Amino acid sequence: MSATDSTAVRCTGIRKHFGEDEARVEVLRGVDYTVRRGELSFLVGPSGCGKTTLISVIAGLLATDAGQVHLFGRDLAGMPNDERILFRRTHLGFVFQQYNLLQALTAAENAAIPLLAAGVRRREAVDRATALLERLGLSGKTGSFPRQLSGGQQQRVALARALVHEPRLIICDEPTAALDHATGEAVMELLASAAVHPDRAVIVVTHDNRVFHFADVIAQMDDGRIVGVDPRRRSGPVPETVSPTPPSPLSA
Repeated sequence: MSATDSTAVRCTGIRKHFGEDEARVEVLRGVDYTVRRGELSFLVGPSGCGKTTLISVIAGLLATDAGQVHLFGRDLAGMPNDERILFRRTHLGFVFQQYNLLQALTAAENAAIPLLAAGVRRREAVDRATALLERLGLSGKTGSFPRQLSGGQQQRVALARALVHEPRLIICDEPTAALDHATGEAVMELLASAAVHPDRAVIVVTHDNRVFHFADVIAQMDDGRIVGVDPRRRSGPVPETVSPTPPSPLSA
């Protein structure tokens, strides 16, 4: 794959099962899925069709039974473990459906974790995380602990944590599920503006048809396969490209 390839994510023939013998369930059945740089791609489909498993494979959280995943031309599974961990830490931001916030840390400290892991000084990391939380409507909650936040507020902290280090690939599992319509629109505007960057891509798993108008592409999943792809022109409002901090060049 050439350095000028516009593909951010390329999945080819992805297969994944859970359980064995009579309990064996084929969750992914030969998935082919492509996301281009500068694209906001939605994965939609009924519960249990394999969406969360697919994004977990793309993020390197699950190994495949068969098939290949390339991120920005790199074979994630083919990397040595240390290199794979560093690549994911640098290039990926993941919003889990269950948030996975650390209860002993404040909202700003939780959001700052990727920066701290990258060696950014604590004060600068927390300041940058605080600024992003304020953009997400949490200016009065940056010093609060997760137990003091509502589900929707925790979801926005998780989103800030995924965005703060400006990853090249952002993957979100139901990012608007716990949000009212206005807040959901604001979150999607931020994700859409992030996707506009020519060397970045965003994947969103969602059942929320209120935000479908933000998508560049909608990929329909069913029974462990991609069964349809709907390219569309994004019609939602898109502000200027998000850049919580001055962007730095990222190598492929």
